[in-house]
Amino acid sequence: MVPDTIERVVVLRHPIERVWAALTTAQGLSRWFGSVAEIDLRPGGRAFFRWDDLDDESVATIAVVDPPHRFAFRWAMEGLPEADAPQTLVDFTLEQVPDGTRLRVVESGFAQVSDDVARSARQANSQGWDTELVDLETYLDAAA
Repeated sequence: MVPDTIERVVVLRHPIERVWAALTTAQGLSRWFGSVAEIDLRPGGRAFFRWDDLDDESVATIAVVDPPHRFAFRWAMEGLPEADAPQTLVDFTLEQVPDGTRLRVVESGFAQVSDDVARSARQANSQGWDTELVDLETYLDAAA
């Protein structure tokens, strides 16, 4: 059985407001999460992400906006056609800590598809989050 979730926790040496802006604005997202991003920051709003280097794009639906502590969206599972693909929930939780901001990312919903599809999608997204979170830290450190 493939695990249903991917979870990553990082502590970023930046104030919670800066991390929140990097996660929830088109300008911030375009600097670390893909090449181009657009976002309508409200529950039910849409977000669009494009990765030019991968020739890939994705559309997400905003699920939770609770500034500056929680932001979540749903998007199509990797490797399936977006129109009717099962979706995973990507949930960002931010907490102010003495060293900056603890960011917890949990993507869940992989168990709703066959093990083969879940394994492939989970592996792709797991590697993706590892890369993207390094890019987020690099972006925040450079902009400091």
